[in-house]
Amino acid sequence: MGMMTEVPVDEPVAQTREIPADEAAVATRAILAAWKPSEPYWVFAYGSLMWNPDFAFEEQRPARLHGYHRAFCIYSHHYRGTQARPGLVLGLDRGGSCRGICFRIRGDQIKPVTEALWRREMVTKVYAPRRIRVQTADGTMAAQTFIANPQHQQYAGKLSLDEMAAMIRQGRGVAGRNVDYLANTVEHMLALGIDDGPLHRLMEMLEVAR
Repeated sequence: MGMMTEVPVDEPVAQTREIPADEAAVATRAILAAWKPSEPYWVFAYGSLMWNPDFAFEEQRPARLHGYHRAFCIYSHHYRGTQARPGLVLGLDRGGSCRGICFRIRGDQIKPVTEALWRREMVTKVYAPRRIRVQTADGTMAAQTFIANPQHQQYAGKLSLDEMAAMIRQGRGVAGRNVDYLANTVEHMLALGIDDGPLHRLMEMLEVAR
């Protein structure tokens, strides 16, 4: 996959935001209240979490979630863009299905990993934590994930590929360029054997336009 040219930026990059410790702790307790301690604790990843989980896990399994699909449906004002020049990041939007990866978290790491995920995903509250059911080669199981909140002002809804490409081309935030987020996601999905037509078409459009 070829290198992309640097995106010119004429505004300050967004500054890292901190979520108060008490807020993260309360949210973590609420998430874990829906989990049965007698069951393994799995986290379902569908975007950058697949290739950059940033937490320890004991096992990973390919999984499919029905009822939601992977989409560039979230305006990014923090990680891959700013409010003045937003980018786009992936979310789970209603409809269809999504292939991803489930990670099993060790018992003594469940609370810190859940809190870390809250801090990572809920910077602007554009996602909503959910316990969902996924299908794996070993059967159906429950997992924790974060879905797009369609009521949030950063929910982009269904954009055309041209609209997505334009926003991804311009986006840059505290985690870097939006085009790199797309390229890394596509590259790692291919390595995992996950095919996603819309993401591949976006990649081709941005390669042609570089």
